[in-house]
Amino acid sequence: MLASLSIRDMLLIEQVDLRFATGLNVLTGETGAGKSILLDSLGFVLGRRGRATLVRQGADLGEVTAEFELEATHPIGKILEEAGFPFDGHLILRRLNYPDGRKRAYVNDRPCSAEVLRNLGMALVEVHGQHDDRGLLDAKGHRAVLDAYAGNEAALARTAAAWREFQQADKALVAAKDAIALAEADAEYVQHSLKELAELGPEAGEDEALDQKRRLMQAAERVRGDVAKAAHAVGLEGAEGLLTDAHRWLQDAAETPEIGMEEPIEAMGRVLIELDELQNGIEAALGRLDVNPFELEQVEERLFALRALARKHKVLPDELPALWAGFQAKSQVLDESGSRLADLSAQREQAHVSYRATADALRVKRQKAAGRLDKAMRAELAPLKMENAVFATVLEQGEEGPSGRDVVTFQVATNPGAPAGAIDKIASGGELSRFLLALKVCLTTRSSGLTLIFDEIDRGVGGATADAVGRRLSAVSDGAQVLVVTHSPQVAAMGIGHFVVSKSVRAGVTRTAVEAIAQNQRRDEIARMLAGDVISDAARAAAQALLDNAPVAAR
Repeated sequence: MLASLSIRDMLLIEQVDLRFATGLNVLTGETGAGKSILLDSLGFVLGRRGRATLVRQGADLGEVTAEFELEATHPIGKILEEAGFPFDGHLILRRLNYPDGRKRAYVNDRPCSAEVLRNLGMALVEVHGQHDDRGLLDAKGHRAVLDAYAGNEAALARTAAAWREFQQADKALVAAKDAIALAEADAEYVQHSLKELAELGPEAGEDEALDQKRRLMQAAERVRGDVAKAAHAVGLEGAEGLLTDAHRWLQDAAETPEIGMEEPIEAMGRVLIELDELQNGIEAALGRLDVNPFELEQVEERLFALRALARKHKVLPDELPALWAGFQAKSQVLDESGSRLADLSAQREQAHVSYRATADALRVKRQKAAGRLDKAMRAELAPLKMENAVFATVLEQGEEGPSGRDVVTFQVATNPGAPAGAIDKIASGGELSRFLLALKVCLTTRSSGLTLIFDEIDRGVGGATADAVGRRLSAVSDGAQVLVVTHSPQVAAMGIGHFVVSKSVRAGVTRTAVEAIAQNQRRDEIARMLAGDVISDAARAAAQALLDNAPVAAR
């Protein structure tokens, strides 16, 4: 439950510290006193979007802190775990608002994102008013309300998964048909291009290799003469012959040891070895420069053919192999088009059958839940002085989608014999409030650990009907926590905790205050609600009678 709420410098609130009890807590006060500011502040700390800034004029910072005491098994445990926060049942949410619009949020004094705060807020508190468009008035939300009541989470997940599979199969079939249509339109061009590419057989990197080979062959005739002269210069008729004679002469001279020819002879040997390696390199170069004119012509023809075909298809020569593979794939699409379309059509039909089966199973669950909800609503409407009203959950077939193919609408008839119709067209303001309250009571049976806030849900009702609404709210709060903003003295008398919102002006500054009042003060507040500013003895007596008739827990 919401254990406490502290507000600092938010709009007209300078400082408020409130502690709430389990059960029914009521907030009363004059119209315009600032009850909505209190709810805005609570919504702010729960991560809800609102006006850009709530900071009180002249303050440096607005701050709201909400403390919750929860069971260790509360659903927020999973949210906190996924966000990396520990949870032991005690939770403190704190959010700061700066005048420039910046906001900061903390969970148990650790910074958290706005998304995590919103997820926590939705799992902790539900706020409902007379014009609650999330529930009764927005027909688009009726199916979600019914699914929440039925507990259809698993069935919805199965239906959504089957819908995704069907959509994927449908898209695959459409894509295949488009590809085949495109291939058929270009069939003649594809086959002609395939023939050209197959005859040429381009290979990756071939253009560069041929270009290098061509340049070498073109340069061969120009440099071969010089290389041949170099070979002659270092051969037997040149350097090799002279050095060989010199080596022999040195060896002959070495027969006279006193001359000291050992080192010159060793040096000459090394020179002859290097000369041999030089000759081998020159001979190898001459071998590479032996150009066959016919081979040069073949290289140039292939290189020009590659480049001409690349220009034709507006690609680089090295992209021709990939282009060839693409045309082969298009040709394969045409060759296999019949069998492929048959397979994909069969897969789509199978996926559609599977989807319809899961959607039909979901419909059965909805139909059963609709009957239970209508019965539960009849039981809830009777204590609210609407025993003759009819609430019907109507299911009709709609378009297929991830949530099935059902359209769900809530229809009502408020008087015997009157035709049923859309709830927002038939019910008056007071009736709508009671329908919403009854529906919320039915849905609460599936909620876990939620604090429920009803903002003037009793508007438009009075007398015995208001008393009935108060008693039903009191019953809903049995073992739970409910906060009600009310102008009804009958509802206020049912509260276990009572808070009065007031507004004052001091030194030209307007302030809103919220004060918890004791049991002995409640009579005068309820008397004020009955009589206005001037509280008579009769009003006090009437207020005391309301308190005396309230459930024991509220006295």
